[in-house]
Amino acid sequence: MSDDHTHVQEFFTARAADWDSRFPDDGPAYAAAVAELGLRPGDHVLDAGCGTGRALPPLRAAVGPSGTVVGADLTPAMLQAAVRAGRDRDGRLLLADVAALPLRSRSLDAVFAAGLVAHLPDPAGNLRELARVVRPGGVLALFHPIGRAALAARQGRQITPGDLRAEPNLRPLLAGSGWRMTSYVDEDARFLALAVREG
Repeated sequence: MSDDHTHVQEFFTARAADWDSRFPDDGPAYAAAVAELGLRPGDHVLDAGCGTGRALPPLRAAVGPSGTVVGADLTPAMLQAAVRAGRDRDGRLLLADVAALPLRSRSLDAVFAAGLVAHLPDPAGNLRELARVVRPGGVLALFHPIGRAALAARQGRQITPGDLRAEPNLRPLLAGSGWRMTSYVDEDARFLALAVREG
């Protein structure tokens, strides 16, 4: 496992047990972001970097009992927290790296990714892997329950021009990885970039 993976696992392992209690009011923001994906009953969707699985209930509600919901995360402790919260009832949980997903090419209709981009060791390569598993015309949602400025303030730092989530950086990153950005919102109350799988 790479040093990047070890660092990510250590970061989230230390926070998994109380993650949901630290951010108890995020549920409606997750549900609203999932609604933007435009999922239909029977669709197949991945929550990439699912953490404690907060997106799994609204994803399941969107695709219904005939759809498929998969939550993948690199950190066992986060998946264990998802099971403790009962969210494994809404989707299949996978211990997996978004750099090499154990999923067939073009097998999904959409990918939801909350807070993922900032933790990717190879953003372009990892976004290409997400594109691989999504059918052409499928949708990617890059989400965070608060915007970049609010998150930076919470963490006691400034936004930098090199922030991957800044629109001038994110749009070409997505374009070079098989995605076309269709909308971008960065407000205090949420960050949501939507993209469509090209070709």
